[in-house]
Amino acid sequence: MSKIIDLIQANPTVIVALSVVLVIIIAWFVITKFTKIKFNDFNTLTWALIPVAIAINIAIGQIVVTLKLPVYLDSIGTVLVAVICGPWAGAVTGTLSNVIWGLTLDPNAFPWWPVAFFIGFVAGWCAKFGLFKRWSRIAVAGFLVALTAAIVSTPIGVFIYGGITASGSSFITAYLLQTGQGVWQAVFSTNFLVEPVDKISTAFLAAIIIQGLPKRYLARFPQPENGQMESDSYATIVADISIVALIVVFAAYLSGIMPYELAILLLAAEMVIIVSTILRTFGYTPK
Repeated sequence: MSKIIDLIQANPTVIVALSVVLVIIIAWFVITKFTKIKFNDFNTLTWALIPVAIAINIAIGQIVVTLKLPVYLDSIGTVLVAVICGPWAGAVTGTLSNVIWGLTLDPNAFPWWPVAFFIGFVAGWCAKFGLFKRWSRIAVAGFLVALTAAIVSTPIGVFIYGGITASGSSFITAYLLQTGQGVWQAVFSTNFLVEPVDKISTAFLAAIIIQGLPKRYLARFPQPENGQMESDSYATIVADISIVALIVVFAAYLSGIMPYELAILLLAAEMVIIVSTILRTFGYTPK
């Protein structure tokens, strides 16, 4: 028993990583064996794409960490898999990316595996609902993924790192702490400022990669229709952008970044744009 305790104390990251993988395997077995839930995200091409996606995540993510940039860009491969394979495949890709990254190059990457899991999961469901079929809606998908990442990552940043992490965005957190904000508000505000830029960019980059794949090759993945682009109408573009802006303003107000009066003014303006766009879609033009 003492040898086991010494092994755990000497290699805590490895033990925790193996435990995470073991829990995922057991949960997978129980769900597929004893429930009616079926995972249709995985075929031979999915398993072939996941290692490539993991390599993309780790390579770009490590460059960003080394350069101390105020973004992450470590989920491009995760979103790529999530869109054309499904949410569970995306979740597995994100989780394994951070586990492998933490074991091989940067131990600080490991604690964020729950964030990576939900990034892949939410991106996959966004794709199922058609948010990756139009360029204007990719921003909506990116923002929803960003909001999820901000919520999940805030407790990790507070409890494990005390609010200051190894990423380049920590200088924003440090500044907000100096202005008198509490650690929870400072960390969430930082995440809310950085994550939308990062995840919307990630979503667009993943979509560009998907559009560059040959259609015959793309069709062999489990859910290729989720990444097939449709044409955007003027009304669709305006409505989608307005909805994103509406969510951003509301979330900024809740996080304490935006004053109440300015938030109300911008929300009212966005509602006017959305209503006028809907009326125009149905052929009504005010005189």
